[in-house]
Amino acid sequence: MKYDIRDISLADEGLRRIEWAEKSMPVLREIRKRFSKEKPLKDVRIAACLHVTTETANLMRTLKEGGAEVVLTASNPLSTQDDVAASLVRDFEIPVFAIKGEDNTTYYDHIVNALEINPNITLDDGADLVSSLVFLYTGKLDEANPRVREWGLSLSEDKKREILEGVIGGTEETTTGVIRLKAMASSGVLPYPIIAVNDADTKHLFDNRYGTGQSTIDGILRATNRLIAGSVFVVVGYGYCGKGVAMRARGMGARVIVTETNPVRALEAVMDGFDVMKLEDAAPRGDFFVTVTGDYHVIDRIHFEKMKDGAIVANAGHFNVEINIDALEEMAVSKREIRKFVEEYKLKDGRSIFLLGEGRLINLAAAEGHPSAVMDMSFSNQALSVEYLVKKGKELEKKVYRVPEEIDREVASLKLRGMGIEIDKLTPEQVKYLSSWEFGT
Repeated sequence: MKYDIRDISLADEGLRRIEWAEKSMPVLREIRKRFSKEKPLKDVRIAACLHVTTETANLMRTLKEGGAEVVLTASNPLSTQDDVAASLVRDFEIPVFAIKGEDNTTYYDHIVNALEINPNITLDDGADLVSSLVFLYTGKLDEANPRVREWGLSLSEDKKREILEGVIGGTEETTTGVIRLKAMASSGVLPYPIIAVNDADTKHLFDNRYGTGQSTIDGILRATNRLIAGSVFVVVGYGYCGKGVAMRARGMGARVIVTETNPVRALEAVMDGFDVMKLEDAAPRGDFFVTVTGDYHVIDRIHFEKMKDGAIVANAGHFNVEINIDALEEMAVSKREIRKFVEEYKLKDGRSIFLLGEGRLINLAAAEGHPSAVMDMSFSNQALSVEYLVKKGKELEKKVYRVPEEIDREVASLKLRGMGIEIDKLTPEQVKYLSSWEFGT
């Protein structure tokens, strides 16, 4: 078995942590039990580009139990848990290509390693697998990452056709990835149908809000050990991830400012009790800044110029483009790592700005990502969406689809059952009454 990880001797610790995470993932356990009996993914090849964490490990186990051939690569250079990668290779015989802190060249080498199995299904967390295949699909290899271009140019036209025709569909886990994929679809270059797991209610209402909220604060605290109570905490973006971060920061005693470009979300933040203003006005006030937009250079030079001495800047979005790090580098007269995952940028006027985790997603760079209890729902959506694609993928168009409602409801029902909670059911009379209103009778 081919793989590329840091150290196989880390597997013992990784296995213990995978087992610990599994205890809080009752929905995925139920799905794995059924998959083990029914083998709905028999002979299906799955390439997954996800954060290599304990929770992801349990998803990979579930897919393999369902009969699939699975390979896993990291979706971010800083998000890999090396002990988990080692356990997946040693204990579950799942090929993993991921090393925490890998450089960009190695990252794309690993993407290519995953694609070399000629996947039938892709699982993405940021759309890098699909993006790499788009270059094959469009023939625009000159625009690809050098490693992807090299791989694409090495393939014959027949081999490229075989790879693309072999893909039934894919899933996408993140807001950022869904944005990229919808852009591809509108441009007519999306090579196969995608299910946007991120858009499932049992994903974004919980994972994005409660998972990102808790794990982002966790990452900031582990990196800095600074007191949040009494600080001014600026949350840039008020989607579900931003809502979670703002809620958790306020819960720890911070005075929270929200900045937004969407008037509806800005109004919602006001109604939720937060101060709302332009980022330029928030810049001189903030002690902490966290970006959660999925957009480009939302914290820019103009904001750095106004920040107070000692301002701490972090990103909780998927890619490290939300903070204009190049501008900060140009403004700085010196730079040093003052703590692990904390870089001090000294400016000409004597101010220091502290950047966390190289501007990468701080909850996985400096902490362990979302708690397993919330990832239980996200990854259950992943597993059931893969099963759905195997059954229905060939009937779908090359578009981005929501998770089917029946999957969303099944995940919610299983989660409630796992929590020991029962809810009411509509009586036949109530169903009839509601139907009469629906159809205007």
